[in-house]
Amino acid sequence: MSLLQRGDPGDAFAELSFFRTEFYACLTGRGDALFELADALLCSDGPVKTLVELSLAPEHRRGHGALYGGVNRGRLDAARLRRTLAGLPLPRAADGRLVLAVDVSNWLRPDANTSPERLFCHTYGRGRGSAQMVPGWPYSFVAALEPGRTSWTAMLDMVRMCPWDDAIAVTAGQVRDVIQRLLAAGQWQTGDPPILIVLDAGYDVTRLAFLLADLPVELLGRMRSDRVLYFPPPPAGKRGRKPQRGAEFKFEDPATWPTPAVTTVTDTTHYGRAEAAAWDRLHPLLVRRSAWADHPEGRLPVIEGTVIRLRVEHLRGDRNPRPVWLWWSGTSATAGDVDRLWQGFLRRFDLEHTFRMIKQTLGWTVPKLREPAAADRWTWLVVVAYTQLRLARPLAEDLRKPWERPARRGRLTPARVRRGFRRLHGKTPQPADAPKLGTAGPGRPTGSKNRHRAREHPVGKQGQPAITEGVTNSRAA
Repeated sequence: MSLLQRGDPGDAFAELSFFRTEFYACLTGRGDALFELADALLCSDGPVKTLVELSLAPEHRRGHGALYGGVNRGRLDAARLRRTLAGLPLPRAADGRLVLAVDVSNWLRPDANTSPERLFCHTYGRGRGSAQMVPGWPYSFVAALEPGRTSWTAMLDMVRMCPWDDAIAVTAGQVRDVIQRLLAAGQWQTGDPPILIVLDAGYDVTRLAFLLADLPVELLGRMRSDRVLYFPPPPAGKRGRKPQRGAEFKFEDPATWPTPAVTTVTDTTHYGRAEAAAWDRLHPLLVRRSAWADHPEGRLPVIEGTVIRLRVEHLRGDRNPRPVWLWWSGTSATAGDVDRLWQGFLRRFDLEHTFRMIKQTLGWTVPKLREPAAADRWTWLVVVAYTQLRLARPLAEDLRKPWERPARRGRLTPARVRRGFRRLHGKTPQPADAPKLGTAGPGRPTGSKNRHRAREHPVGKQGQPAITEGVTNSRAA
């Protein structure tokens, strides 16, 4: 039962206690070890540098063997955990709208030749144009965004991309599942404004809009500055063939831009003067290759939307920033829609704060795990730990250091909430059983060698492996 159904959404301690109890119920194998590992992750002092050091935290009452045993051989009911996350109170925009962000963060494993299912992950270098492709595990996250400038998001789902996946198809399926869980939890009712899905330039937003057209969602994504879209075709004449598309709209050629349908100007605190211009009913030219190669016979769909050009006076360290091009799946945008959309897109970057938090402080990419299933299990523990920090946000004290400024009321960062979580830990439910006394196993005999050499796996796109009896996909459930 979700918090909304229990009628107590305002009690932060009840929310935190309910989530901890539900999380323990999701652990179906080695649950005590995994639960205490998540507590150790929350209560450790400073950033997580190694996985084994978490076994030294007082909240982890077991040895380091139980820690690794839980990560490598534990079981977690991901379907139930996803439903629990969808039932928690979520942040909303000023008009009550849910705003979700989708993005990929990479767990780089360049030297893990024996780890399967790695892909080449795009990684930015220190200088301009110095990006690299590094082997690793890419994870797709979905999170609900808050309306103001903040470093918090509400994590809802994560999926690891496999070598045989179509990234856009997987993203569409992931978003569809999240929306269906939100509908089942009562987070969206008939008559509510559509849920806004915000994406960056790495996604084909027009294809996603086509795949998710039957859901109560709007999609907003950034497009590259070299794109070319088309207006609707003009009315057909009495003679000749009816044109299939209208005039070109080249992002890099102002001569192809007609008068915008909507223009807004906003004075911002951090970016100076923000000018937004919108053109209605623009669509891309689709051809029968790549993702559209298997589309049913007949004409390819015409996916119309609104193009928004956003230009600001300055960014941090850049006095002449390039304009940002956005595509919205809706049409007939008003001035209020345009301002709401580009401001909602800027909130997408709050998800970068979450990625930095789970990587640099919670140590998401610290463990050197071999199996993807163990990596998925550890990733879920990190998501659970971050969610508990979000729920404890109204309860935590500001344990600032002498040289730090006091945080404003309600403005504690995730790192500061974690700093005071140990004081809350003893008051929350502790469903894990105490460890049983035992002795360590004999292990490998002294002087013997490991005769089972680990298999090395290639990196990159591959065909889907055959599913043998008794083996399930790590993404199932």
